[in-house]
Amino acid sequence: MKNKEFNIPAIPAVLLAILSVQCGAAIAKTLFPALGAAATASIRIGVSAIILLIAYRPNLKKITPQQWKIVVPYGLSLGAMNLVFYYAIERIPIGLAVTLEFIGPLLVAIFGSKRLVDYCWVLLAAIGILLIAPWNNAKIDSIGVVFALLAGAFWAAYIILGGRISKIMNGGQAVSTGMLFAAILILPFGFLGNGLTNLTPTFFGMGVALALLSSAIPFTLEMKALGQLPPRTFSILMSLEPAAASICAFIFLYEKLSFYEILAVVCVVIASAGSTLTAKK
Repeated sequence: MKNKEFNIPAIPAVLLAILSVQCGAAIAKTLFPALGAAATASIRIGVSAIILLIAYRPNLKKITPQQWKIVVPYGLSLGAMNLVFYYAIERIPIGLAVTLEFIGPLLVAIFGSKRLVDYCWVLLAAIGILLIAPWNNAKIDSIGVVFALLAGAFWAAYIILGGRISKIMNGGQAVSTGMLFAAILILPFGFLGNGLTNLTPTFFGMGVALALLSSAIPFTLEMKALGQLPPRTFSILMSLEPAAASICAFIFLYEKLSFYEILAVVCVVIASAGSTLTAKK
C-alpha cells in the first residue's frame, strides 16, 4: 500500500523547507554562547555529511577527474558559505544576514543581462544594502555585514558550481560528496576555536536537530517541490526567505528590526522576486 504520509503539495513543501532552514538558524544561534559559531557549523555540516553519505553511499573510486575538478570546489564553497554565514549571524540579526546573503543569488540570476528592468532590480537591492549599512545604523556590526555579503558570494559560487556538477554527476552523489569536503573544510575551525571541547550530549542532540532542520529536511522537501513546480515559481517562493528569517528570528530569539531594516528586507525580497518574474525563460 502506498504511503501517503509525506504527500505534501509542492508549494507548502517549499514554504516548510524555508521555515525549517530558518528555525535551524535560530537553534544554531542559541548554541553560539556555549560552542561558538565555528563549532556549531562543524556539528551541523559534520552530521549532515554523515546523513547524506549513509543515504546516498557515493562510490568515490568511480568519480572521474572531470567530476573531481568541480565537486571539490562545490563542496568547499558549500562549507565556506555555511561557516561565514554563522560568523555573520553571531554578530548581526539573522533576518539582516539572510537579506545581505541573498544578494549573491540575485546577482547570479541577472548576471550578463543588459536589460533596463534587471538593472532596476539591482538598484533596489543596493538600496536595501544601503539601508542596512553600518554608517546608516550605528548598532549594526560592520564585520557581521561583511561576513554576510561574503556568505552571499560563496552562495553565488555554490549555485554556479552546482549547475555545472549537476550536468556531469548524479545529484545525490554530488551533494553527499560535496558535503564531505564541506565538513573537511569546516572541522578544523571548530577545533581551533575550542568550541567542540564544550560539546555535551545535550548540545550534540541539538546539533543533530540543527542538521536535520537546516539540511536533511529542507533538501528533501525542495527536491520534491522541484519535481512538481516550474523553476520560476520555485524561485519566487524562495525569495521569501529573508522575510521568513526575520519572522523566525523575532519569534524564537526576540530579534527586532528597525523600520529601515524591515524596509531593507522588503527591498531585497521584491528585487529577488521581481528578477525571477522578469527573467528570460
